[in-house]
Amino acid sequence: MTDKVSLGLLETGVPGLDTLLGGGLGEYSFNLIAGPPGSGKTTLAHQVMFTLATAERPALFFTVLGEPPLKMLRYQQQYSFFDLDKVGSAVRYVNLADDLRNGDFSAVLERIMREVEDFSPGLVFVDSFRSVAQTARSGLEGVADLQHFIQELGTRMTSWQATTFLIGEYAHVDVEANPIMTVADGVLSLSQSQQDNSIVRKIRVVKMRGQAHMTGMHTFRMANDGLRIFPRLLPPLAADRLPGHPVDTEPRRISSGVPTLDVLLNGGIPQGHSILVAGPSGAGKTILATQFLAEGVRQGEKGVAAYFEKGTARLRNAALASMVQAGDVAIVESRELDLTVDELLHDLIETIAATGAKRVVLDSLSEVLLYLAPEFRREFRLSVFRVLSALAKLDVTVLVTLGIEDSFVELKFSEAEISFLTDGIIAMRYVEMEGELTKVISVVKLRGSGHSTALRTFRITDDGIEVDDTQVRFDGMLSGHPSARRGG
Repeated sequence: MTDKVSLGLLETGVPGLDTLLGGGLGEYSFNLIAGPPGSGKTTLAHQVMFTLATAERPALFFTVLGEPPLKMLRYQQQYSFFDLDKVGSAVRYVNLADDLRNGDFSAVLERIMREVEDFSPGLVFVDSFRSVAQTARSGLEGVADLQHFIQELGTRMTSWQATTFLIGEYAHVDVEANPIMTVADGVLSLSQSQQDNSIVRKIRVVKMRGQAHMTGMHTFRMANDGLRIFPRLLPPLAADRLPGHPVDTEPRRISSGVPTLDVLLNGGIPQGHSILVAGPSGAGKTILATQFLAEGVRQGEKGVAAYFEKGTARLRNAALASMVQAGDVAIVESRELDLTVDELLHDLIETIAATGAKRVVLDSLSEVLLYLAPEFRREFRLSVFRVLSALAKLDVTVLVTLGIEDSFVELKFSEAEISFLTDGIIAMRYVEMEGELTKVISVVKLRGSGHSTALRTFRITDDGIEVDDTQVRFDGMLSGHPSARRGG
């Protein structure tokens, strides 16, 4: 035998799942979908089934539930993937509850095989398989019977060239699940955890024979269209960092939308850079972000803006509203109080791809912290790194705003050391000058490029931010004391 056997892969139709699996489900594989009650096992099984079931590849769904199958179907029909036209032709339901009452595994197996012979399915589902395991007699004899039943079921299904799914409430790989773990070709583990008032659902590919699948826990959300999985991915290594690809040491400069600020930036923001705009409340961060987007529109560049403040005053921003209405700027926002970084990143990348945007605004990271699920708050720096890395791969220029407390005596530009992750930092702050509270702007950092370190005063007018040409000088510490004066 010299030819390798090719493993056919079935696309599941569940967004993100095929990425985790390494391309799809192995055809004729024997799979376990495990997880606690309410984690989405039955919904996932139905979503896969209605995607794959056809007249040529029909599906048999065996229910071993204590409740009537009609009750389960009543709720599954609420999802958009449920195709009522397939029921009875491409999808058939069989209730095994009566067959299991006596705990006779051989009788149950024969019933399953009779249905398989009559229907010739390409897909077989047994839900909930834990009900089968719980009917096993106690002692070594019962365990042996269960293991034999599982092995026989797997062997016979493979011989019938059917892709099989066992669905069970296994929170962990416990003792009674060991026979299943041994025989199964693939194991998907679903979970849900509560932290404070947030619920986060996750999925893990425990096992997938013959395929290079993704490891680790990945978040997913259940909506009217079923499950959507958000794989935890870092972007691939940029081509210009690979051997034989020169690095662009002189990226194109793009305008920030404020001419005098562009002078401080040594000609503008380098294309593809991420810039952190840090400052206290009311300093003008969102206004600067809007001008950045508006300048892009003037240059024929689409923009994407992600906002996190609910009911924010940005809705009354006429400039932003006109850009959105004209289709020049797309808005990404979440209404969830348990936002995950994976969802945010997915929505951003999807919107950028759909619009061809070159400028992205994240306004602001301060609000993100309010809506992130607790575990993502603890990993906030890593979460920001993942977002900025993915956007850098897309070669979009990113402006990120962050509100900080202005203590007047500390040069502090972010919480959780976020400032180290961005390519540049623009600082906005208040100082006291000549008996007035004055706004001051400066460029603190611009990676790979020279820049001005001058302090400039600025004002917020009806036309936006206007930065003065005159440099602000301080005789002593930058503290907002009356020693500040304007220089030439």
